[in-house]
Amino acid sequence: MKPKAYITRRIPEQGIKLIAEFCDVTIHPGETPPDEKEIISNIKDKDAILCLLSDRINKNIMDAAQELKVISTMSAGFEHIDVNEATNKGIYIGYTPGILTDATADLAFTLLLSVSRRIVEADRFVRALNWKIAWSPELLLGQSLCGRTIGIIGLGRIGKGVAKRSQGFGVKIIYTNKTRLSSEEEKGLDVEYRLLDDLLVESDFVSLHIPLTKETYHIIDEKRLRLMKPDAILINTSRGSVVDEAALIKALMEKRIAGAGIDVFEKEPVDADNPLLKMDNVILLPHIGSANKQTRGKMSEIAADNLLAVLRGQPPLCWLNPEVEKIKPLTEVKILHNFKRKVKNEL
Repeated sequence: MKPKAYITRRIPEQGIKLIAEFCDVTIHPGETPPDEKEIISNIKDKDAILCLLSDRINKNIMDAAQELKVISTMSAGFEHIDVNEATNKGIYIGYTPGILTDATADLAFTLLLSVSRRIVEADRFVRALNWKIAWSPELLLGQSLCGRTIGIIGLGRIGKGVAKRSQGFGVKIIYTNKTRLSSEEEKGLDVEYRLLDDLLVESDFVSLHIPLTKETYHIIDEKRLRLMKPDAILINTSRGSVVDEAALIKALMEKRIAGAGIDVFEKEPVDADNPLLKMDNVILLPHIGSANKQTRGKMSEIAADNLLAVLRGQPPLCWLNPEVEKIKPLTEVKILHNFKRKVKNEL
């Protein structure tokens, strides 16, 4: 008998094919994510679940899933999973960090350029047939990057990707991080370390690349927004709640900062009455940091491989809670005997 797996929404086909080769698969239909009740009804007899960032995998769900051996999330973030509860129950967790580094760094820098040069605003201007003079010396003036300062909050994989992309634009790059890089790494990336508040005071552009934790929740609040320059631009492609959205809206309305590029929000999708929707000095994206075909396809493959590896009694390529092996060794969760790893670890 094949193991049973539940996938909370249709993912790129290569991931589904990998799992379906070895497991009986149930896939939630439609674009909208399943609610808790729906997940519980589908997971009671399942050995594995492949979920997405929008699925809350909590204690109630795990209590209902007595056969569950592995949770594989197709995401780099994992705040939607009760990691401690899963670990205590001997459930392995796989995730997909590293794969989306380049895609998210590309998007962050795209937002930075687009807000600073008012690209979306200019596009709307043309489409609305407001372009009446062929060339005007003060039409839609933006900001230059060359000679300015970019501050990167969180110099992990994605933050380093943004730093590398910044190097060709003649900017000064400063950063803050939980752990300071070695002098060799700083020299290689051409970056200088700053404390967070000092970075905000000095930067013309601030780009956020930190996980959402108790420590980082609303790390950019009203007080810190007041430290930024009046012509500064804030870019957030990390998690919505690292920024106090109400404070950001207030800062933008009062023109205490010049603009923002936002891919992530405190509430997703945004409400129809969100004031950000009416602002010209912001660019708003629907959480598409990793949204290119190559990246999402690779994420689905790694998520599938993480799931199958645990059922085979092997460590996941990307393992979130290795301490779980002390509670339930891999030998005790092994139920697949004909699985050979097909996905290479390219991280």
